[in-house]
Amino acid sequence: MALPLLFAMVLHEYAHGWVAYKCGDSTAKLQGRLTMNPLAHIDPFGSVILPLLCLLMPGGFFLGWAKPVPIDPRSLHQPRRDMALVAAAGPAMNLALAVGSALLFAFLLSVDPTIAEYWSKSEATTPPDTWHQMVLWPVAVMSVYSVLINVLLMLFNLLPIPPLDGGRILTSLLPNAAATTLMRLEPYGMFILVGLIILDPQIHVIHTITSTLTHSLSNTILSTAVGLGAGDTP
Repeated sequence: MALPLLFAMVLHEYAHGWVAYKCGDSTAKLQGRLTMNPLAHIDPFGSVILPLLCLLMPGGFFLGWAKPVPIDPRSLHQPRRDMALVAAAGPAMNLALAVGSALLFAFLLSVDPTIAEYWSKSEATTPPDTWHQMVLWPVAVMSVYSVLINVLLMLFNLLPIPPLDGGRILTSLLPNAAATTLMRLEPYGMFILVGLIILDPQIHVIHTITSTLTHSLSNTILSTAVGLGAGDTP
């Protein structure tokens, strides 16, 4: 799970920086952040400590983030429009990674149908005993986790709360007065998220995103990819 999460977070931030660069802002490039080197994007707490704590804590809640890419809206060609594009680039990258991971899983399943045994609950499932199974099965497992992780990151970041991507997209789309009001919430955005997490047993907002919507969309992407793969198999 760690490797797909790392790729998801790093490429999410890279997408922000790449679109900002294409829209006229070279801040990320000048600061060495327009790279796929994970070391440039790792946040000690959000990328290492918090994911480890989530794995150790009961409840199945999993969260993490990379170091945000610096963006200077003043350098963008059309700040309001371009900020929406920059913000949307991260979730769009996660969606592309989820689809790509699902297609990879479908391809591996067509190469070695015994991979499906891993996902069955049958006690008769035997461990991989050939070299290609020992290689393909772990990659297949990571590809499925990659779908789940990328869908989760996409949906979570689309919450309309600054400084999340959804909040920045909404700020760019709202009229000036409403956008200014929403922007004033940004310093308190993380406190709002913490409050939502604490109150989630009562209001079920985070659970709906991390469980219901994530699993529903992930299953749709995976089943569609596997269906396409099965349709291509002679």
